[in-house]
Amino acid sequence: MNVIDVTPRSAALSAVVRFLQSRLMSILGILFILTALKWGTLLFVVHQYETVIITRFGKIVRTITAPGLKVKLPVIDKMQRFDKRILAWDGPPTECPTKDKLYIIVDCFARWRISDPFLYYNRLNDERSALSRLDDILGSETRTAVAAHDLVEIIRVTKARKPLRDEELEKSGTVLPSTIPDIEFGRGEIEKQITERTRQKIADFGIELLDERFKRSKYNPAVAEKIIERMSSERHQIAARFRSEGRGEAANISGQKESDIASISSTATKNALEIEGKADAEAASIYAAAFNPPDAQELYSFLRSLDVMRAGFEKDTTAVISTNSELGRLLKTMAPTSATPKPTGP
Repeated sequence: MNVIDVTPRSAALSAVVRFLQSRLMSILGILFILTALKWGTLLFVVHQYETVIITRFGKIVRTITAPGLKVKLPVIDKMQRFDKRILAWDGPPTECPTKDKLYIIVDCFARWRISDPFLYYNRLNDERSALSRLDDILGSETRTAVAAHDLVEIIRVTKARKPLRDEELEKSGTVLPSTIPDIEFGRGEIEKQITERTRQKIADFGIELLDERFKRSKYNPAVAEKIIERMSSERHQIAARFRSEGRGEAANISGQKESDIASISSTATKNALEIEGKADAEAASIYAAAFNPPDAQELYSFLRSLDVMRAGFEKDTTAVISTNSELGRLLKTMAPTSATPKPTGP
């Protein structure tokens, strides 16, 4: 079904429509698209943080470091971009022995940058190759440096370090033995040695190594368990020594206590006996002073006789008493006074 446009048009509008639908306009559109594509491969932007190398058939023809809009030949010119910023290298953990035959795992990192893009492109070409080469060189230098020093040199930084001491232990006279040896280089110096040696080896690759650091150092898991057991054993030995010293001190205190108790008890008993002796002597003196006069002696003799009579005649008792005895004379003297006087009549 054909649709016929019967809408009236002006002659000028009809001419424009016919021109747009012509073959010439189609050719111009195609040329415009090709030109746009051509200019897209002809122009490129160089950023401030990068260096661009232009190669033609595999050979370097230009090195661009200044930022801005640049021009290159399309198709035949190739562009390689290299970062001018500081880059990071984080190597894999490396297991290596120390000079004192202890196996540790060292994890390092480093900072580097491309110092010569021309040499870097010719020797390494890309960042992956550079990181691979850094893995080899830095890993080798790290193992060599660790094997040439004791573990304490890898761990410690400061020289002439003094161990911390407990004031309470020092007051009590107990001081933990110090087993921290002094260091000759330290971790910082070893890191500088690794950096200098590596820097000399990678200079031919157009790379500058800024620094290298130990991120982490730890024992091999198989060795760490034995070291922990040894450290635990040492702590137990120190604890046992403290307990032994405590028990000895407790025994001394207990013995001193028993000695003090015995001394105090002996002194108290001595003082009590002295006081009791003085009291007995003073009582005897008082008794002697009281019984020394003749009247007191007669009274005492009389009282004693009464006590004897009371004890002897407490029950129905028949006794033969001589009149010459003290008791007989006493009874004899008491008889007239004990007789009842008879009343007298008028």
